[in-house]
Amino acid sequence: MAVQQASLQLYLSLIGKTGTADYFVTGSWSSKAAKEAAKYGKVNLVLPKTDEYVGVADKSKWNLSPNASYVYYCDNETIHGVEFNDIPDTKGIPIVADMSSNFMSRPVDVSKFGIIFGGAQKNIGAAGLTLVIIRNDLIGNALPICPSILDYAVVTKENSVANTPAVYNIYITGLVMEWIKKNGGIEGMTKISNIKSKLVYDAIDSSNGFYYCPVQVKNRSRMTIPFRVGGQKGNDDLEKKFLQEAEKQGMLALKGHRSVGGIRASVYNALTVPNVEKLTKFMTQFYAQNK
Repeated sequence: MAVQQASLQLYLSLIGKTGTADYFVTGSWSSKAAKEAAKYGKVNLVLPKTDEYVGVADKSKWNLSPNASYVYYCDNETIHGVEFNDIPDTKGIPIVADMSSNFMSRPVDVSKFGIIFGGAQKNIGAAGLTLVIIRNDLIGNALPICPSILDYAVVTKENSVANTPAVYNIYITGLVMEWIKKNGGIEGMTKISNIKSKLVYDAIDSSNGFYYCPVQVKNRSRMTIPFRVGGQKGNDDLEKKFLQEAEKQGMLALKGHRSVGGIRASVYNALTVPNVEKLTKFMTQFYAQNK
């Protein structure tokens, strides 16, 4: 809910500058964000419309508006497993990025963004807290209908405590930040993230098509890895068996999102390399027994 509130805050605070905003739609969350933004202004889709989210189209296919108030993208789509591998060149238009699911997993040049926002619940804390980083010149442009509690100018003036903050969630986030520092900081999280995701993708790619990940290699997520069992379209019986046997070994919540099905391995910061090694060992064994 906190992320949805942050999105609403974004629409009401920025889109009024020109009445238009550009949206990269690369999965379920950016699609929902674009639909919501269209309630408050004109939304231009940067990428060709598609029902299959498997990557980010080549730059030659981008359609950016020169008069957009901002350009939005979701840095990592949790459901479809699509992650941006670089920051889009928006020709000077402020960039807004939802980093809910990969924040604190790799270095980010904050100076290139107008706004970065993200829910804490994936990598930095508990659900109910959202972190927002906003460039000073973007504060104070809210639409007249924007409630004061969502106005960045009010939030800034009140030092982010215009209302009672989620104190417990902030405390938990503080503990997580200390843990990240003790484990090598952002560089340490990046290194571990790359190791974990490579383990899973190697298990998929070495299965001769038994496991199938639909995402283009250049945009494969390091955080959320969707795949099918039993071929490109998946085999319902094999996937059910995979989930049952994984659960017996203590590996839970591997079922893919209901909108796409299949399997999804979420390898956020808190998951250790041995945790992922256990999963990939199971994947290899399951492939050998069921191919």
